[in-house]
Amino acid sequence: MYDVVLLTLGSERDAPGGCGSGGACCGGAAEAATDPTSQTDNSPTDNSATRQADTGQAHTNQADTSHTHTSHTDTGQAAQAGAGGDTERCVTERPRVPVLACADALNARGARVEMVTARSDAEIDAVLARLDGPARPDGLTWPDTDGKTRLVVATANDGQLRAVLRRLVRRYAPAPSKRPADLPGNRTLPDLPPVAVLPLDPARGGTHRDLAAQLGLPRDPAVVAAAVLDGTPRRLDLLRNDGGSVTLDGALLGAADDAGRPLHWRARVEVDDAILTDGDEPLLACAVANAGGYATLDDVTLLTAPDPADGQVEVAVAVPVVVRSAFGRKRVRLEVRRARGRAVSVLPREGKVPYLDDGVEGELTRKRSWWVEPGAWAVWSI
Repeated sequence: MYDVVLLTLGSERDAPGGCGSGGACCGGAAEAATDPTSQTDNSPTDNSATRQADTGQAHTNQADTSHTHTSHTDTGQAAQAGAGGDTERCVTERPRVPVLACADALNARGARVEMVTARSDAEIDAVLARLDGPARPDGLTWPDTDGKTRLVVATANDGQLRAVLRRLVRRYAPAPSKRPADLPGNRTLPDLPPVAVLPLDPARGGTHRDLAAQLGLPRDPAVVAAAVLDGTPRRLDLLRNDGGSVTLDGALLGAADDAGRPLHWRARVEVDDAILTDGDEPLLACAVANAGGYATLDDVTLLTAPDPADGQVEVAVAVPVVVRSAFGRKRVRLEVRRARGRAVSVLPREGKVPYLDDGVEGELTRKRSWWVEPGAWAVWSI
C-alpha cells in the first residue's frame, strides 16, 4: 500500500499567490514585492529563502520536518513571513473539510496518510524530498519512478498548485553544465512525479475556470483519493520561463483603467521565428497559453484550441486596427493574431506591463521568454 502525503499550503484562504514570498506561504503583498516567481519582474533571479547558487538541483535540508503536521488537527499557531523588511502574519486554520474527507477516504483504503501544512518553500521541499529516487552515478537527484509515496496537493487556487510545481522543477532540473545523456533532447528536466489535485473550493462559474475544471479532474475528495490509489498518470506540458518560474495554465498581459477600459501598451512578441508584433503598434492584450484559462477576454476569443498536452505554446495578441468604411468613416476593429510554437518571448517597449500568470499578478519590465517542456508534469486521474 502507498504512503500518501496530503499537502496544504499555509496561506490565507484567498491569498492570490501561495508560497514563494521570500520563503513564506502567506502570499499577497509581500510575495508580489520580492519574489520573481510570484511574478514581480524586478530581478531575473529567485529570492526565495531556499535559493541555491545553481538553478538546478536546489535542495534543502531534509531534516527540516519539525513544522509539518501529522494529525487531523492543526495547532492554530500563527506563522511570521518577512519579505523586504515587512512582516505579514499568516493565520493557520484547521484542515478544511475536503482535506479531512480525502484523508478519511485514503485511510479507509488502507493507505498511510500524513497531512502536512507547509508555510515556506523549505517545508515544501522537505515534502518533495520523499519523492526522490535512488542516488545516481552522476550525483543528480532524480524522481523515483517506482516510489510508494504519492502526493496530493490541496489547492485554493492555481497559484498554489504552481508554487508546488515550481519547487519540483527547482529540485529535479539539472544545471545546463550537468545535463545527463538520458534527458530527452526537447526537455530540460526529467518526468516530474505525478501529483493529485484536491480543489478546496467548488468550481466557479463564468468564463475563467481553474485548471482542475479545465482538465476535468475530480473535485470530490473520495474520487480524488481513488485517483491517487487506482488512477494512472496523465502527463501534461509545462511552461518554464527565464524568470525562474513555471506556468501551468497561462499568462495574460495587459491592463485596464479604473473604468474598465483597456489600456494600450507596446511590446515585441515572437513565437519561434514568427513575429506577431514588432512593438511599434499598440496592443490591448497578449495571451501565452498552455491551457485555456485565458482563451477569452470579455467577448473576444484570443485562443482557439489550447491543448495542455500538444507540446506547443499557443500565443495571441489583440491589436486595435483603424479601418475606413465605404463612406470614409473611421472605426476601430480588434485584430487577433495567433501562433503556436516551442517558445515565445515578450519584450516591453515602454514602462511596466501588468499581467496575470496562473492567476498571480505581476508586472513585466524586461524581456520574458517562456518555453514548453512537453509532458513534464502529470496528474493522477481516473
